[in-house]
Amino acid sequence: MIRTRFAPSPTGYLHVGGARTALFSWAYARKHGGKFILRVEDTDLERSTQQSVQAILDGMQWLGLDCDEGPFYQMQRVERYQAVAEQLVNEGKAYRCYASKEELDAMREAQRARGEKPRYDGRWRDSLQKPPAGIKPVIRFKNPLDGEVTWNDEVKGPITISNNELDDLVILRGDGVPTYNFGVVIDDLDMNITHVIRGDDHVNNTPRQINIYKALGAALPKFGHVPMILGHDGERLSKRHGAVGVMQYRDEGFLPEALVNYLARLGWSHGDDEKFSREQLIEWFDLAHISKSPARFDPDKLLWLNQQYLREADMHRLAELVQPFLAADGCSTAGGPALYAVIDLLRPRASSLRELADAAVFFYRPLAPSAALRSQYYTAEVHAALADLHTRLHAIVWNRAAINDVVKAVVGAHALKMPKLAMPLRVMVTGSTQTPSIDATLELIGKETVLARMSAELKRFPA
Repeated sequence: MIRTRFAPSPTGYLHVGGARTALFSWAYARKHGGKFILRVEDTDLERSTQQSVQAILDGMQWLGLDCDEGPFYQMQRVERYQAVAEQLVNEGKAYRCYASKEELDAMREAQRARGEKPRYDGRWRDSLQKPPAGIKPVIRFKNPLDGEVTWNDEVKGPITISNNELDDLVILRGDGVPTYNFGVVIDDLDMNITHVIRGDDHVNNTPRQINIYKALGAALPKFGHVPMILGHDGERLSKRHGAVGVMQYRDEGFLPEALVNYLARLGWSHGDDEKFSREQLIEWFDLAHISKSPARFDPDKLLWLNQQYLREADMHRLAELVQPFLAADGCSTAGGPALYAVIDLLRPRASSLRELADAAVFFYRPLAPSAALRSQYYTAEVHAALADLHTRLHAIVWNRAAINDVVKAVVGAHALKMPKLAMPLRVMVTGSTQTPSIDATLELIGKETVLARMSAELKRFPA
């Protein structure tokens, strides 16, 4: 059975790159009827926080990347790593190193001075000297001194790295906590991971891990290293490119299905399809169509995709999602039109839930027009027509068709062009010049509210 995993370090939020890695691992498992495992690699004791763990779990849940097993935590498995490290020492495949930090710093400085690549020189590898007192040793893996490591990467193809480029890495620190390259191998072995899908910043770790697998006599999983995500300018992705924590996209009004769709297209494709459902992603996903080149993050394209999903989403669901944005703005929908109806009217023009909320406010509370708008649109020329419209609106049954008829009648009676009347009317009732069609807008705001707002603003026209 296919078994994949996502194994983040809880040292910050779930970012775009991590979310895409999780998505690819999740989709591959779902495609093949396998299992997706979540593992938290929390051995960086100084930087790992419970807050970051929760941010990762929240991000996964919001994106709908459900795991079949886990989350597992490495710090709850420390005894297991220690036992395997001792096993390797007893088998002559690892050894205790007593070199102090000062010794190692001096060693590296001397290597740099000679123009050499800084690396551990193996001084305790086969040493017979007596261990110095007062130093807690680390355990180092005896990396093969010759030969090479080759694997057929599921994304990048064949990769070969010579063993003489690798030194004897630390697998267990002096405090008994495993290093990344050791812990990940033991975890993947114990959890029967068949496919390791991760960022290509781990390519240089893979030969070290393969050598540990071989030392343990274990079968190798398949490795697939996904190219990094760059900004639109070709630089490494950062906050200035719009790359933020996954939950910030939620807070800015993105739908999770839009972000999942966009992340899937970052470095993977299915023909020319830009928009597809979660079910289609599972059906189509494979490793063969992951690009070997870095993907470029385009915030505008993500916004466009979000707009497409907003247009198709259930109105009642959108209303529930927009409500918190309005509440945060101190805007109550009580006593106003049904929010789902407002959403349905506004969504063709909106790219995010936040935009929907901002556009919906005037349906529930008056927004005073700016002095500049009043100066531009409140003219003596249209005052009489708007006063006439106000009178006529009193007399109609309140629906869109009747409103439209009255507006057209006033335009005709006063020999005006439609924008000449409609623009100041918008400003009077909504405080803005940007609204959906004026008849639909007035219908939803409601007769009593529209007439009250018009009455207040008619007094502000020049005499």
